[in-house]
Amino acid sequence: MLSGVDANNLPAEVLNADKPIVLKGLVSHWPAVKAAQQGKAEAIAYMRSHSQHKQQQVMVFKGKPEIKGRFFYNNDLSGFNFDRSGASLDSMLTQFELLGESDTDPACYIGSTSVDSCCPSFREQNDINLVGLDSLASVWMGNQTRIAAHFDSPNNIACVSAGRRRFTLFPPEQLANLYVGPVDFTPAGQAISLVDFHEPDFTRYPRFKDALQEAQVAELEAGDAIYIPSMWWHHVEALDAFNVLINYWWRSSPVIMGAPMDTLVHALLSIKTLPAEQKRAWQTLFNYYVFEQETDADTLAHIPDKALGVLGDIDDATAKQLWAMLRRKLDK
Repeated sequence: MLSGVDANNLPAEVLNADKPIVLKGLVSHWPAVKAAQQGKAEAIAYMRSHSQHKQQQVMVFKGKPEIKGRFFYNNDLSGFNFDRSGASLDSMLTQFELLGESDTDPACYIGSTSVDSCCPSFREQNDINLVGLDSLASVWMGNQTRIAAHFDSPNNIACVSAGRRRFTLFPPEQLANLYVGPVDFTPAGQAISLVDFHEPDFTRYPRFKDALQEAQVAELEAGDAIYIPSMWWHHVEALDAFNVLINYWWRSSPVIMGAPMDTLVHALLSIKTLPAEQKRAWQTLFNYYVFEQETDADTLAHIPDKALGVLGDIDDATAKQLWAMLRRKLDK
């Protein structure tokens, strides 16, 4: 945990960290946080004051009271236990005013909406400085909800603007112990752990006990933030009757390099069903050309630098060349 970090001058030790870091009080100076500390009504009023377009549509996720805030699949994974629809931000703020902490209240949240589109003046008074990073600022707003453990490819700084949030985080190598569901049919775009963190079924998911040994848990107050490195799994709980989270995503490589998930999808199509000995051969090739390059400087030493071509350092020109090669092959 780090305290006293300046939101306008985030150190490299945070932005380049390979483990989560709690940033205590990082955004406690935000007017939005100060309003939330006065109460739920003040927090909602502050968000409404920055909603310049009263009919601005946002994506809303709603679940019946019986889901107890856990947005998930239905019983046989053929669908979901919530509905998704568009609504105006103003109408949702009104609904949040009416929702309390009763067991009869539905679970409701606005998910991953661009701050600049729904509250265009918010960042004039409430922001962190990520100069030099092509970041996307998003807002998450709702009552008491639980979002299943998932990973994101970009790095992430999540800032609690109102309410409290609990993050349970796992390093990438815990993948096998989290019992992750489908990659092509997901609640919100990312594959999720099928384990109910409030009531884990250790008979069905025995290795989850091993994951818990590596778990890191952080409970954040309004004004706190957390840095989550790329690919770390995180389960997120909004703990109060009204919660607002502002998060900033950025990639550590240029957009032109492409999304690694696309490579995984293509591998499922082209490699997964090969005979075992061929899959092992391709694993060797991937290790040689991709995964072991940084740890074995001699891998390509036998090739003159000028002849390395796409095996050398990848800049924009090389990336475009690789994209052209890929398009030619996919078009066949």
